[in-house]
Formats: sequence, C-alpha cells, structure tokens
Amino acid sequence: MIVARTRAELETALARLPRPLGAVPTMGALHAGHLSLARRARAENASVALTIFVNPTQFLPHEDFERYPRPLEQDLALAEEVGVDLVFAPPVEEVYPPGFATTVSVAGPSQHWEGVCRPGHFTGVATVVTRLLNLLRPERAYFGEKDYQQLQVVRRLVSDLALPVEIVGCPTVRDPDGLALSSRNVYLSPEERQRALALSRALFTAAERVAAGERDARALEALMHQHVSAAGLEVDYLAVVDPVSLEPVSEIRHPARALGAVRVGTVRLIDNVALVPPP
Repeated sequence: MIVARTRAELETALARLPRPLGAVPTMGALHAGHLSLARRARAENASVALTIFVNPTQFLPHEDFERYPRPLEQDLALAEEVGVDLVFAPPVEEVYPPGFATTVSVAGPSQHWEGVCRPGHFTGVATVVTRLLNLLRPERAYFGEKDYQQLQVVRRLVSDLALPVEIVGCPTVRDPDGLALSSRNVYLSPEERQRALALSRALFTAAERVAAGERDARALEALMHQHVSAAGLEVDYLAVVDPVSLEPVSEIRHPARALGAVRVGTVRLIDNVALVPPP
C-alpha cells in the first residue's frame, strides 16, 4: 500500500495504479462503516484510494476539530487489511495551499437540517470534496448513507458541475444493537451510549409505522420526539423528508427518509432510515 502525503507523491502514485479507480474520502478514525466502503470499492474497481483528511473548513468554531480522533497508524493498518492500494493523508497546506481563496456552495439539499444547525458546514464539505475529486480523478467515489444529507449534497454537486465521477451511496453500518457507527461514538460514556440508542429506535419505529400504512409525517415526527425525549436526548431535528431534495413532506405516498440529529451529553449524533410505504 502506498501512502502519499503531498500532491506530488499523489500524482506519482496515481500514475502507477490501474484504472478504474474507486475513491473513499474519510476524515480517518476508521471504523467498520468506512471499511465497508473500501471493500465495496475494492470489489468494483481495479484500484482503491482512501483519503484521510480532517477538513478544518467543515467544522464550526465551537466544534471538535482540535480533539477529533486522529489514529493515523491504526487507520493505515486497517486500510491495508481491506486491500486499499493508496492512502492520501495530506497536511492542511497540501489541500489548502497559501492563497487558496475558492469555496464551493451547494444550495438545494444543503439548505435544511444540518445546513441550519451547522451554517457553513456544507460549504466546507463541498469545497473539500471537489478538491479531492479533482486531485484523485476517480471513476467512482464511495460515501456512506449514515451522512445522508452529505451524500445528497455531493450528488447534487457532481451533477451540477458535471464532474466525471459516479457517486456510490453505501448502506449505514450499525452495531448489533442498532447504533449507527460513527467516529464520534468513542466520546460516549457507557451510560450515554445506552441512551443514544433511542435515536435509531425512534427512526426504525417510524419506518415500521410507515410500512404498516401510516401516512401522516407530522404524526411520525411526534412519535420520534417521544422516543428520544424519553431517553433525555436533546433534539436538533427529527424530520420526514423527500429522499432527494430533503424538503419536508407532510404525507407519505412515496418513499421518504426520516432524519435525526440529537445531542447525548456533549456528543452530537446523526442518523437516518428509509421510509417505504406499502404498495
């Protein structure tokens, strides 16, 4: 496995790799969810490149950029185990060199939910994803559905800018008890982790109600609020939305998505589940 730290090293490495190339952008602190993306990329491409870059521009000033976990040696070992050919793990100045003055903003799917709670976050995401895709030039790029709004923003970005890459969304990976895997789960105490399960349980309960015939999105949102409030979680949002535009819906006649963001102590967690009405 090649490890590149600079753009020059990256170019040299890319010239040696057979195509097609599958890219897996990450911020490191790899877990089974990231590794599932790498395995999917491995199965569908001649070569796999994984990026490890904690992107400062997508963190708000009060968020956890400085303490975000950065276990690089462990991440490299895991990447090699799943067959990654190239890891690009640059310092900030290689991604944003002196004088860098361009940002990429995506309206549409970024305007609600995370876009409201974390203003500027998706501009940071869109900018770094555009930068990494241009540096790697992959045929496919793999993103997890756990960050569902991010996935839709990236899809809109690639479509609108006609970037020559296929965006592949991959299912959320969960612990056996249903908690969606996240690098931030390491911050949870055992007691907080138990309470955090209320988010996934609320979302799956909503999905069960829709499968049984419930159509009223407001009733589903109220039900989800009851679940998470009973566990003492602080709600940023719980919403039933269109799966592409992410606009709120009032009546579920077609597949929709339940989105949630909560705070468990000092830890903020997001999750989502597909809502599929019966035929």
